Amino acid sequence: MSSYALGGVWVVRHGQSIANVAYAEAEGTGSTGLPLAGRDADVPLSELGRAQAGVLGGWLAGVAREGGGPDLVVCSPYARARETWEVMTARPRVPSPPLLIDERLRDREMGIFELHPPAALRARAPEEAARRELLGEWAYRPPGGEALSDVALRVRDFVTELDRVAPGRRVLLIAHDAIAVAVRFVLAGLGAPAPEALPPVPNASVSHWNGDGGRLRLVRWGDTGHLA
Repeated sequence: MSSYALGGVWVVRHGQSIANVAYAEAEGTGSTGLPLAGRDADVPLSELGRAQAGVLGGWLAGVAREGGGPDLVVCSPYARARETWEVMTARPRVPSPPLLIDERLRDREMGIFELHPPAALRARAPEEAARRELLGEWAYRPPGGEALSDVALRVRDFVTELDRVAPGRRVLLIAHDAIAVAVRFVLAGLGAPAPEALPPVPNASVSHWNGDGGRLRLVRWGDTGHLA
């Protein structure tokens, strides 16, 4: 168990990106090609993703009206996360707390397999795909990239510093599914098992931990009720 003085934490996964769309299409068709060029950090939202971000803005306005909105927002440097926040706060009467960008909230780095859909990885590097299947996402580290356990190390460093500089404050993180998983692991404290079989973290979902002055307790995980 670990002690945290934060007033609360939300983790919002960015809205649907064009990479999410391309990956789903590749899996559906069995295509083994690379659907996107460029850097993962530059991948923008899809049209649906921007609509989801707009709905998240409505959710944020509702939380603020109830008097329990965030005091601080920390965002991943990746384009899809920053765009999600920009669309969220474009709505009228949506509060805009102070915003920080922190590199430690970037998505999991996949190294030489950056922007490779699973089918492309299986076709181009079957031995690596088999190793990934054997080890699982928590332990599998692609060449030049990160395992989820590596992501958890930088997220632990981030949460520790955040707890020190923002005690009692409610903090909203705009980031990625890997960051949500890592935050859950870190906030569970000493002795927490590796989160290898968690429910998914959908696009534009909200996960929430409430602080009681000594510990952050999970209230909801990967919730998409606001999208309905």
